[in-house]
Amino acid sequence: MQLVFLTALGVGGATILGSVIGFLFKGISHRFSDIILAFSAGVMLAASVLGLILPSLDYGGDFGILITVAGIFCGAICLNLIDRLVPHMHHLVGADTEAHASSDSLDRVLLFVTAIAIHNLPEGIAAGVSFGSDNISEAFLIAGGIALQNIPEGMVIIGPMLTAGVSPKRTFLCALATGLVEVLGTILGYFAVSAASAILPFALAFAGGTMLYVISDEMIPETHSHGSESGATYALLAGFCVMLISDVLLN
Repeated sequence: MQLVFLTALGVGGATILGSVIGFLFKGISHRFSDIILAFSAGVMLAASVLGLILPSLDYGGDFGILITVAGIFCGAICLNLIDRLVPHMHHLVGADTEAHASSDSLDRVLLFVTAIAIHNLPEGIAAGVSFGSDNISEAFLIAGGIALQNIPEGMVIIGPMLTAGVSPKRTFLCALATGLVEVLGTILGYFAVSAASAILPFALAFAGGTMLYVISDEMIPETHSHGSESGATYALLAGFCVMLISDVLLN
């Protein structure tokens, strides 16, 4: 349990680290941001497949494929429903975000932060669920991939809020809150599969589905919206291969 708690702090703390970088380097270019985010998407893609979906098949027994497919779609549908039911905004990063923030109101920026918080919960749950499989190397693979993705996510929170007139102290507290959501999700995910090990195959696939949804619905469109499509594509492939190599070395 101590290991899970420390991992939860690390996953959530990555968002805080990203926000600190955002304070230090407010003028990060779209191209650099897109490359980093695309690399993180590749890492998360590999982590979701290798650390969640394939183990779900292994633990599912005779009905593994049915359980896994159902879990993937349930995870994606769950996030899609959250997207529809909870008002928030997507793709408000960098200079475009700053223009919106100054002209439209603080509400737009707060909705953007809400979007990040909404998706941090299932990401945290994915990290926690992975520890229920008792494969510590795979669990660390998942947690590391999510943490790496959280760094650029934390970076992009800062600029829009400062531009909208939010004080640096409150901006940092908002970033801290999004990180704490992920800590909570990690602990919830771990306890859920620990209390009912029978749901582990479905829970792994469900967590994988939520990660695939975030990658497809949020990360890839964002990295392809500022003219850096080619670089972002190769960065995603590089991130995927880094995690693939890591998985082979760890196992």
